[in-house]
Amino acid sequence: MPEVGHCVHRIAIHPKNPDVLFMQKRWDVMRSNDGGDSWFEVSGNLPSDFGFPIAVHSHEPETIYVVPIKSDAEHYPPEGKLRVYRSRSGGNEWEALTNGLPQEHCYVNVLRDAMAVDEFDPCGIYFGTTGGQVYASSDNGDHWVPIVRDLPAVLSVETQTLP
Repeated sequence: MPEVGHCVHRIAIHPKNPDVLFMQKRWDVMRSNDGGDSWFEVSGNLPSDFGFPIAVHSHEPETIYVVPIKSDAEHYPPEGKLRVYRSRSGGNEWEALTNGLPQEHCYVNVLRDAMAVDEFDPCGIYFGTTGGQVYASSDNGDHWVPIVRDLPAVLSVETQTLP
């Protein structure tokens, strides 16, 4: 991989395994096993390797989440179906998570900082859209519910565990 000329959209790191990094860039989902010294592609069977957010499961360093969009010119999910993709193998093999997400006529985007995970077990995953919705999953991404609607475009989502 060349050392310059990349449009990095987001880098995710697991706190228990800091040498392993995942990157969503303009075109490609990438992985590094050596703290970023070298990278290789793990886009595998994603419907598009263009997207913005990437997140790592809080307890499973090989489980990662992305939200692909159609292209750099068309910022909406492929086929108008909002899907979070999960890889439990650190990339290359991806499964679409759709339960509770709109699967037709959905033309929103999920931006760089608009996805987060919590530290509960099972892991909660949250993301916000440019259409003003925030979706949450309390079971590692298997099921989704909208927890907020009718906001302006959601630019950032963060989690906090209260004592």
